[in-house]
Amino acid sequence: MLTRESCSAYFRHAIPAAFFVFVTSLSCVGHAQVARTEVIPFQSSTLTDEEFLDDRPGKPVTIAGELRLPRAGTERFPVVVLLHGTAGITSTVTDWEQDLLAMGVATFVVDSYAGRGIVSTINDMSKLGRLVQIEDAYRALETLQKHPRIDPERIMLMGLSWGGHAALYASLKRFQRMHGPASGREFSAYVAFYPPCNTGYRQDEDISAKPVRIFYGSADDYIPVAACREYVNRLRVNGKNIELTEYPGASHGFDSKAFATPIKLPQAQTTRNCRLQEAAHGEIVNAATSKLFSYDDACVARGLTLAFKQDVSASARTAVKELLAATGSKPH
Repeated sequence: MLTRESCSAYFRHAIPAAFFVFVTSLSCVGHAQVARTEVIPFQSSTLTDEEFLDDRPGKPVTIAGELRLPRAGTERFPVVVLLHGTAGITSTVTDWEQDLLAMGVATFVVDSYAGRGIVSTINDMSKLGRLVQIEDAYRALETLQKHPRIDPERIMLMGLSWGGHAALYASLKRFQRMHGPASGREFSAYVAFYPPCNTGYRQDEDISAKPVRIFYGSADDYIPVAACREYVNRLRVNGKNIELTEYPGASHGFDSKAFATPIKLPQAQTTRNCRLQEAAHGEIVNAATSKLFSYDDACVARGLTLAFKQDVSASARTAVKELLAATGSKPH
């Protein structure tokens, strides 16, 4: 019999060797009711940041996402596409998956690593471009909008940490024009948990009219909240539908019960001391030196604290639930 652990292990390790659709009536997600599970392969691209920003082709790759439906039948569900952080698919992601399913919302967890032969980028973020998960998100949207059990108008994007960076900047209209689905559809909302906001992209003030929501802890030592605060304030002056919810005293991973006892990752790579900027042809430069950015730059540091904060986690989950209702992304 499949347990949650064995199913998750299967998804992360068996799929790279052989992509196929796996359907089961068993739940791999804690206590949430799951009527159907599908592992769905889809085509994406592995791009450098420069290739993504200059609209150049990358290397084709097949990755997979795991779709879970909360009920049997023929109804079309709203779905939340979940993007993981540098650690890959962890309990932080699957906890959210369980909570969303309990709300009656389908989930689609995208694995951006396994198909590319990556396990983690925590200690070496140069293994994968910072914008690749945006490409993955758009391709996931393209795939899900054709699924017979998914309502194509109620597909929300949500990401954690570097997945949050992708969820936030997937709202840029420029990126949508270059990389978005040919159908012209977009996500119903963009939700980013503690995303790095310290890279300035060209035309980054021209974002979707759909809701963009950011959740951040004031004690986050991975990428401090200040950069996101500045970005949101700049956009709100221009009337954009973007909001930052800042939680005093909360750290990175405040929504993850796995960090009930705070942990430190001394070798985790961070650009918290860096300010980066997109140049004319998609190059990412270090604003302090005006030279091409490298993870060998002096501003790159090590060390990260992860700590759960129950009241903050509960508040954030309530906010996501309310956003789902406000955008029509809860079951009718």
